[in-house]
Amino acid sequence: MKQAHFYISLYIIIPVICTGFAIFSSIVTFRLTEYWLNRGSDSGCPVFWMTIIIGGIAYASGLALVRFILKPVEKFVKEAKQLPALSSTETNKNRDRSVGELEQFARVFNQVTTVLSRVDARQFFPEIVGESKVMRGVLSQIMKVSPTDSTVLLFGESGTGKELVATSICEQSLRKDKPFIKLNCVAIPEGLLESEFFGHEKGAFTGATTRKPGKFEIANGGTIFLDEIGDMPLNVQAKILRVLQEREFHRVGGIIPIKVDVRFIAATNKNLENMVKDGQFRDDLYYRLNVFSLSLPPLRERIEDISLLVDHFLKYAPKPVQISSIALQLLLGYSWPGNIRELKNTIERAAVLAENGVIESHNLLLPVEITRQMVSRSVTPSLPENASIDDQLREMEKVMIVEALQRAGGIQVKASKLLGIKERSLWHRIRKYDIDVAAAKGATK
Repeated sequence: MKQAHFYISLYIIIPVICTGFAIFSSIVTFRLTEYWLNRGSDSGCPVFWMTIIIGGIAYASGLALVRFILKPVEKFVKEAKQLPALSSTETNKNRDRSVGELEQFARVFNQVTTVLSRVDARQFFPEIVGESKVMRGVLSQIMKVSPTDSTVLLFGESGTGKELVATSICEQSLRKDKPFIKLNCVAIPEGLLESEFFGHEKGAFTGATTRKPGKFEIANGGTIFLDEIGDMPLNVQAKILRVLQEREFHRVGGIIPIKVDVRFIAATNKNLENMVKDGQFRDDLYYRLNVFSLSLPPLRERIEDISLLVDHFLKYAPKPVQISSIALQLLLGYSWPGNIRELKNTIERAAVLAENGVIESHNLLLPVEITRQMVSRSVTPSLPENASIDDQLREMEKVMIVEALQRAGGIQVKASKLLGIKERSLWHRIRKYDIDVAAAKGATK
């Protein structure tokens, strides 16, 4: 017969033990004092030694209790620090000694949480590239809303990946095996929107030679994604509102109501609140759609994801290429008004123009102002004003390497990751420019 096990929280056990020991000590001290007083003897000396004994027992018990609790934590932290995912983010040992043990534990736990959140992102959303804090927050919200049937409204600038997020929500939902219908409210002419949404009966209008089911009818049981809903005409908005409220509609030219069960996901790059105030968007439809809103950050607010996105796009480049460290730094310094879509097109274009299998800065075809700003920030005053662009780029690369070494505390493995190049490539560049790694390391202290 299997024995039943009962587990009591440490929040109960530890206070009970401490309270019990305090009560026990008080009783022993009281009884000992009473005993010596009844004998007419001085109780000071026995009480003193009993206090010493009880204090020693309390110290030993506390030490054993702390050891019992912290030993698994220390073992976990020690093993976690050996993992490559965490050891690459560890600072030097001198810095670790300057903080308390509990602070070190908290730091490791935070790093473990960050790594686990990145693993979750890769596992559940392999098509969404991003490990920045803001993107992990977005992915966390997606995981919460996906299993529900709540209507989702996506906000974000053009090119931030709203359609990709909508697809991910559908794939993680309970309707993932049902139809997923995408509709762009801008791509369809206004006169055909109603017919595209709801379908039409035979003879409903000129050219309607057969009955045609609409997208809502096809999506029955599944999910429908309305992209750029802010551009939907007001007359169609009223009919979409009815579908949201009543879950039924009529085909164009039809009289029989058709019941549907669909989940709505809508997206827009416009400010719907301002459009409601200006009378360009129905307020009742806006409140119906805005059940769970999700704002997608522009690329300029998630700069740490640019390197990951570049690596991802390079895998699908027209030909095998790599990107130089200077070109990558230029990409990091650009504001990307077209967001991920612009970055994707830039990488694809640069890959076509690249020679010798390496994308250089001049292959990117970014605005000239960006390149000038980058060079002006990096070039040292030692260069003459009429220095050639090659000399300026070489000096710029040298400065970038020195800065990366300083940030990495002189550790070349970390510096190569910061620059987005291989360690061997960094070593060759250090020799090429005769960079003093020890001096760069000393600059951080």
